[in-house]
Amino acid sequence: MVMSFRVSDLQMLLGFVGRSKSGLKHELVTRALQLVQFDCSPEVFKKIKELYETRYNKKGSDVAQPPPPPQHRAEALPLHSSYDRGSAVARTLPTTNIDYPALYGKYLNGLGRLPPKVAKPEVRLVKLPFYTTLDELLKPTELVPQNNEKLQESPCIFALTPRQVELIRNSRDLQPGVKSVQVVLRICYTDTSSPQEDQYPPNIAVKVNHSYCSVPGYYPSNKPGVEPKRPCRPINLTHLMYLSAATNRITVTWGNYGKSYSVGLYLVRQMTSAELLQRLKTIGIKHPELCKALVKEKLRLDPDSEIATTGVRVSLICPLVKMRLSVPCRAETCAHLQCFDAVFYLQMNEKKPTWMCPVCDKPAPYDQLIIDGLLSKILTECEDADEIEYLVDGSWCPIRAEKERSCSPQCPILVLGSSDVNGLLAAPNGNGDNGKATADVVDLTLDSSSSEEDEEEDEEEDDDDEGPQPKRRCSYEKGLVSAC
Repeated sequence: MVMSFRVSDLQMLLGFVGRSKSGLKHELVTRALQLVQFDCSPEVFKKIKELYETRYNKKGSDVAQPPPPPQHRAEALPLHSSYDRGSAVARTLPTTNIDYPALYGKYLNGLGRLPPKVAKPEVRLVKLPFYTTLDELLKPTELVPQNNEKLQESPCIFALTPRQVELIRNSRDLQPGVKSVQVVLRICYTDTSSPQEDQYPPNIAVKVNHSYCSVPGYYPSNKPGVEPKRPCRPINLTHLMYLSAATNRITVTWGNYGKSYSVGLYLVRQMTSAELLQRLKTIGIKHPELCKALVKEKLRLDPDSEIATTGVRVSLICPLVKMRLSVPCRAETCAHLQCFDAVFYLQMNEKKPTWMCPVCDKPAPYDQLIIDGLLSKILTECEDADEIEYLVDGSWCPIRAEKERSCSPQCPILVLGSSDVNGLLAAPNGNGDNGKATADVVDLTLDSSSSEEDEEEDEEEDDDDEGPQPKRRCSYEKGLVSAC
């Protein structure tokens, strides 16, 4: 009934409930539909029925005449081009029998076909860890080309409910101008076989009201012959929308090159890496005994194998940042015991989401991450080692061989007393001036070949009769070099 009202009827209805009567017809229709969907009291329904009967009754007749042809309603709700507006059937069907897409809260005007009579599989989008869905404003709806042009436009009109506006206004600020509660546009391939990742069509542009919304650009490629990649993420429309009862006009421009795309609108709350880390610490910790049982299973003797594994080494250094692990985690689907740091892993995926394990390079999505309780305990007990070894019984031992080898007395360290130092400074090769002498710097990195070359140079200088004979290098210094 409301969809068949003229501007005067819509103004009378909105004035009856104290709503604003100003604006274009499509804005009045949106407010009226909002009224029907959320605030339809018996008095409001009676008023709508009264206006409808007054509109179509002629001279006191009780039979309602058909509403005006669809072309008179095109301003408020343009239909899909596949609907034959000029057909006789369309002009004679009553308004209440036409299955129009709802303008408010379910479908966006100009996007997709009329709801089918037979249920079809719906396009599903993958869940994004950094976005918690609060409301589904528009289910994934196919972008259907209206003509044979390569560049297509799909305009739509949308309004937020007062509750949704309040959620956005009361949400915290992630950064200046960016709210944590957002209205986002997601685009993907029209494929119902599995959940789809975000994928932009060519030549995409999104206009909200009178301004274009920024869309992530391409990442430049440093490799020759490799095309630059484009990160496809949800497009935040919040900062360009009217946070009031006014309607918002959204226009999606896209390139029609054979592939089919679907778009959806969602009210979401954007999460930070710190919030995801806290959630992981709350629900994602695997008990140390379960981790110990996993270690035993990994090292269990395989009767078909000719090689018996007595232990497996695990590094306490994160492969991402080469720093000691603080929150060791890995995906449950990973076959290795090596962990990476959850803090840096979440921060990395917050900036550029890939969700790939840095150890085995296989998918490690957020909902499959676990914190290794056993390794967390080991990190607190073993602070002086960077590597441990798991044994077949589930126990572990630190590996300090590298440090011990570096500190072992394989190369003797000579400590010079004060008399020895004074003797070196008073040597003829001390190069002293005015009673001041400087000690020679002995390079202990010289190999034996360098020492032999020095001895050959000394022998050549001894054979030379011209000029005074220089002193040979101190035997103490030679012994210091050869000792290493």
